[in-house]
Amino acid sequence: MSDHPVTVTLPEALYAPISQIAEAKSQSVESVVVEQLQSVLSIKLPSLPSDEESELIAFKFLSDDTLRNIAREQMPNRLQDQMQRLMDRNNFGTITPQEHQQLTDLVERGQRLTLRKAWAAGVLMERGYSITGDDFTAEHE
Repeated sequence: MSDHPVTVTLPEALYAPISQIAEAKSQSVESVVVEQLQSVLSIKLPSLPSDEESELIAFKFLSDDTLRNIAREQMPNRLQDQMQRLMDRNNFGTITPQEHQQLTDLVERGQRLTLRKAWAAGVLMERGYSITGDDFTAEHE
């Protein structure tokens, strides 16, 4: 396979994180751009809605700090409490159809959040960072 030279002008929003990655890996910006493009083009995601799939692919271009913030995201306590109450009602067989739909929506929201957190951590690991359980905990905890 032969190489094809391409000249591309990158906006600062793309150049800055690519430059950070290049510096962290002691590589050229050009090699990081090629590596990132190869990575994005090789992504095989489970069947997700196209908007969710596009969002996860875009994670490859986010800054390390933004990815760390995503990895630390938590479902608000009020929603966690609401989900627990609905789960309890479901377990006792006292849940209404409307409450069951609310529970389904909250569970799906939690699953999307978990996927975003895991994907952010995966991108950080690809960039050479070590990830621990503490990286998934909100900063104020």
